[in-house]
Amino acid sequence: MQLRNSTSRYGWVSIFMHWGVALAVFGLFALGLWMIDLDYYSTWRKEAPELHKSIGLVLLAVMVLRLLWRFISPPPPTLQSYSRMTRLGAKFGHLFLYLNLFVVMIAGYLISTAEGVGIPVFGLFEVPALVSGLPDQADTAGVIHLYLAWVLVIFSGFHALAALKHHFIDRDVTLTRMLGRKA
Repeated sequence: MQLRNSTSRYGWVSIFMHWGVALAVFGLFALGLWMIDLDYYSTWRKEAPELHKSIGLVLLAVMVLRLLWRFISPPPPTLQSYSRMTRLGAKFGHLFLYLNLFVVMIAGYLISTAEGVGIPVFGLFEVPALVSGLPDQADTAGVIHLYLAWVLVIFSGFHALAALKHHFIDRDVTLTRMLGRKA
């Protein structure tokens, strides 16, 4: 299998980033829902948010790399068998997923830096607080982070269902290309 994308399938770099981001998004969502219900006496009360922030910042870096990779190694073109509406839906759907994910991550950053304190990443380094002290910063960013995380996970579910529809109903190669198989 090639590292770079070709006209017929995705390369290993794109596949790894796609499935890694999907795993991270759903894992962060589950961790976020779990951690907000932790009580004061839970041993995970401090560790869960730190883990959530660290993974979120790594995900942000991966997403920046993923965007750069799309320019270095463009994805395969949409299938000719797609209708015009399907092509537009795919383009806008992917754009929406990218934008939503970036907004969720930026909102998470704004929550964490509202007090002017940087964010430690797995205890290895710290991402500085570049924006802090805005009126109601943590609360406003928190609402955005929560609701757009729900939107992201629900829309990602629709994205997965669309891939399954293409595979099992349309019987095209949409899903197999993202699994690294030749079209």
